Order: sequence, then structure tokens, then C-alpha cells
Amino acid sequence: MLKRKLSYLALFSSILALGFLGGCATVEGVGEDVQSAGEGIEEAAEEASN
Repeated sequence: MLKRKLSYLALFSSILALGFLGGCATVEGVGEDVQSAGEGIEEAAEEASN
């Protein structure tokens, strides 16, 4: 069960990162996108641990 949650988390994180990084056009945009991706990963990890 834990492996499945981690697999979903990894998949979600990868898709999120590709989406954010693919949509940025400036260095500032990259920073914002990386921060947003980190927040999304953090939220997913918190949900998975509960």
C-alpha cells in the first residue's frame, strides 16, 4: 500500500514539475514554478502520511 502511494506521489510530482517548468518563460517564472511545485509535493506528502 505504501509503495502504491509513493508511486502516485512520484507520478504526481513529475507531472506537476513538467507542467510548471514547461509553462515558464523567465528566470523569475522558473522560481515561482519551482516553489509552487514544492508546495504541491509537500501537500501530497502530508496527505499520504495521514
